[in-house]
Amino acid sequence: MHDFVVVGCGPAGSRFARQASAAGHDVLAFEQGTVGEPLACSGHVSTDLWKFVPDDARPELFQNEITGANFHHGGPDSHAHPFYREEAISNVIDRVGLDRTLAEAAREAGTDLREDHTVLGVDEHDDHVSVEVRSPDGVETHDAKMVAGCDGPRSRVRRELDLPEPDELLHGVLGFTDEPDHGDRVSVHLTVPTFFAWRIPRGDAGVEYGLAVPPTGDASGRFEEFTAAYGVETDHRCSGLIPIGPPESVTGHRSFLLGDAAAQTKPFTGGGIRYGMIAADHAAERIDPDHPETLADYETAWRDELGREIRLGSLVRRGYEMPESLQHLGMRLFQGEIGVHMDRPSTLFSKAQLKALLSRS
Repeated sequence: MHDFVVVGCGPAGSRFARQASAAGHDVLAFEQGTVGEPLACSGHVSTDLWKFVPDDARPELFQNEITGANFHHGGPDSHAHPFYREEAISNVIDRVGLDRTLAEAAREAGTDLREDHTVLGVDEHDDHVSVEVRSPDGVETHDAKMVAGCDGPRSRVRRELDLPEPDELLHGVLGFTDEPDHGDRVSVHLTVPTFFAWRIPRGDAGVEYGLAVPPTGDASGRFEEFTAAYGVETDHRCSGLIPIGPPESVTGHRSFLLGDAAAQTKPFTGGGIRYGMIAADHAAERIDPDHPETLADYETAWRDELGREIRLGSLVRRGYEMPESLQHLGMRLFQGEIGVHMDRPSTLFSKAQLKALLSRS
């Protein structure tokens, strides 16, 4: 019997598999198709990402360095409120390459990671879980002491075990153009309901355009309007759901959720790569597959580190719904050099941010 079956090999799943395998656990991991495909997530990440990948991975994954953002209330020609730092705030990376790098790191740590395996059902028992999987060779059943649901916004593990749903699911659309752009600022457009649209320069890899809206918000139509305003037609378009708002519990009797399956994302951007891997590290450190009661330690640990940031992020997102006049006022007050971290809204109240504000007076 395996210690853990991991369902889903995105960043959170592969990170947990790697850490749990490195700790000596027997880990079997399943990915529905090919790791990293289809792409459904932006490659704009904080510089803290590099703490979670092998040391030699950066040169192949890195695409561009970002030092700030220009916020707009209209299209590309509208007035911009600049927010920036002298050093890099974030990086743009090869998003597919990241998934594959993390999966390979899990394999090297000892994880039996199998692609083209679709989980059909999950059952919890008193002393184990049973996971039914369709593989290229047919339907199989694998037993483990615990199962990790890392299988995205519409997690089958979550549904099979009747775990609570995220508060909200947004519909995101991404598209890409090939012209090189080494600019060091992203463009953010507060022109879609309750969220925003973006343009991200990716160096030699081109440009990423995207937006996210509630499911009834006509994401495709708005995306066409957005890219038309920039005068571009995108290739390699993709879409996906973005979970916002973690449920009250992400654990069962012998099960737990990670990453998008647990809605461990930033409410104000929808990004969840770093949050999911932080939670994965807590899970690998605290969950003992022989002692289900340790699942409570995981719940406490990840919420202690990320809960405040998620709550503050929800407050930041409410600003997207304010009247435009109030948005302009707030941005005029805070625009300029900043001292915040893109993954930690709490840094809005940091000494670095206070110093940046005082330097303008």
